[in-house]
Amino acid sequence: MKVIGVIPARYQSSRFPGKPLADLFGKPMIWWVYNQVVKVKEFDKVVVATDDDRIKDVCGSYDIPVVMTSDNHPTHVHRIHEVSEKIHSDFYVVVCGDEPLISVDVIKSALPSADCDVNNFYVGGLCRYMNDPAEVIDPANIKVVTNENDECILLSRAAVPFPYKTILFKYKKVVGVECYNKKSLDFFVATPKGFLENIEDVTLQRFLENKIHIKYKLIDSVSLSVDTPRDLEKVKSIISQSKEKYGI
Repeated sequence: MKVIGVIPARYQSSRFPGKPLADLFGKPMIWWVYNQVVKVKEFDKVVVATDDDRIKDVCGSYDIPVVMTSDNHPTHVHRIHEVSEKIHSDFYVVVCGDEPLISVDVIKSALPSADCDVNNFYVGGLCRYMNDPAEVIDPANIKVVTNENDECILLSRAAVPFPYKTILFKYKKVVGVECYNKKSLDFFVATPKGFLENIEDVTLQRFLENKIHIKYKLIDSVSLSVDTPRDLEKVKSIISQSKEKYGI
């Protein structure tokens, strides 16, 4: 079974332009992400997928492999699909380029099991509990609800589920690691946006609205996605408090 790691990285982020190149203690954020992903020995290859020469050039200066993709992709899944057209693999594990604190164990949690059937749809992801109320109300955090089989039944920027009858539960958010096989990627790019995806702009809604299961594994992680400059300051604070752990 062949598995490659893909790190999508866009320069033109609406909330934080240029964030893959944002400085983190003398290194660009994309360097931090790549150096975690490449530690996963199960990957046959790890590449950064970008549409921007500035990111390509910075990656080149650190010997990070790059696949150049179109600058017209409406979602990161389209970008991964283009990678799948250029590099054959049974599965593509996606680690977002804005997760500089992602741990190797967390990335490994997204690996498909040995008995996964590449001929059927496979979409997988990770989620974690939220402990900070600010995370729950932040629409940048995608909330997820799963059933007893770890299958996703709700994805939303809103605080779901709504605590109407009980408060005896914890909110969960999506962690920026996903896994697809080629069949799922092909389906996604051939299928138009649905009603909910158009409203909330939650990319993976496209699978749910077409009755394709997404498996979300619950993990214990302190990882923080950098969606805004404010998030970058949080990451800097976390690294500063554990400099030996992060090698600075």
